[in-house]
Amino acid sequence: MNLETPLYQKHIDLNARIVDFAGYRMPIQYSGILVEHLAVRKSCGIFDVSHMGELIVSGTDAEKFLNYMTVNDVKTMSAGDAQYSAMCYENGGIIDDILIYKYADDKYMLVVNASNLEKDFSWLNEHKPVDVNIVDISAETGLIALQGPYSRNILQKVVEKDLSYIPFYTFEEGTVGGVNATIARTGYTGELGFEIYADNDVIGQIWNSIMNIGNITPCGLACRDTLRIEMKFCLYGNDIDEKTNPIEAGLGWITKLNKENFKGKESLISAKENRTKLLTAFEMVDRAVPRKGYKIFSDGNEIGVVTSGTQSPSLQKGIGIGYVQFGKHTTGMELDIDIRGKMKKALIIKPPFYKNGSAQL
Repeated sequence: MNLETPLYQKHIDLNARIVDFAGYRMPIQYSGILVEHLAVRKSCGIFDVSHMGELIVSGTDAEKFLNYMTVNDVKTMSAGDAQYSAMCYENGGIIDDILIYKYADDKYMLVVNASNLEKDFSWLNEHKPVDVNIVDISAETGLIALQGPYSRNILQKVVEKDLSYIPFYTFEEGTVGGVNATIARTGYTGELGFEIYADNDVIGQIWNSIMNIGNITPCGLACRDTLRIEMKFCLYGNDIDEKTNPIEAGLGWITKLNKENFKGKESLISAKENRTKLLTAFEMVDRAVPRKGYKIFSDGNEIGVVTSGTQSPSLQKGIGIGYVQFGKHTTGMELDIDIRGKMKKALIIKPPFYKNGSAQL
């Protein structure tokens, strides 16, 4: 049986098309992928992402524990910082990609993918020391993402704190529409945006207070996917999983191999020295749309596979992400994508595909 988020009735009232996703009944689209996608790129869209998992990690050794369990350097964080990271097995395989929020030296929140919640919770509990506590607050936590170049101006109307003083990848505790919430300056679209965490019983009030401002487009999972592909943001289960490591996934920038020992460190050092494949971005030259599972060729030889692909609403061309043999990933290199038995030409590009995002404004 699939669960409903605390905002489920809002989606029904807005005539959203509902699908089963990661154990939840979620809106995939409302007015259409193109309308929703372009609203986020040009103005402002609102997403229900309450299906995401939230774990509170606390205790005197919380920092040391998280630094050992994740690939990024938790010790560089100050209270109010957010950090993108990943957890890996000893062999370097990615358990999950996560967000870490530091509330205090002894209190952190981990935001994990819904489909990985139980696995992540178990993995952390298996390795935690006695003075670290891990509490799953997912079932009582709602999450709204407000994304787009107008998101700050819109959200400011219902927030007392000056949002211009919340830099990229930081957060504040405050009120939204008079309701207590965590207001984070993060996102999955490449645009200026905020993610708002609050208790399930009040997240609906926050949704209403934002929607009542007007000029906001409700957005579903479908355009969330096209938006993140345009930025070459990884999706767990497509572009990264337990069989891939952060080095080959292009996540070396969050993998701090020079920090003290952490889970998977030795394997990741080896992976960097012996790379065999790399997650690469390409755009179609021929009129065609690449999809997950399509094979990638170069000079008649199979060299990889597509992990994510779409028709880009912003660029109006087919774009894709896929693993190719290391050395076959040079920007400007020509590829052929096998699309239903026909070879279609593509070109490797330097990501992101869409370069006019407002994320860091």
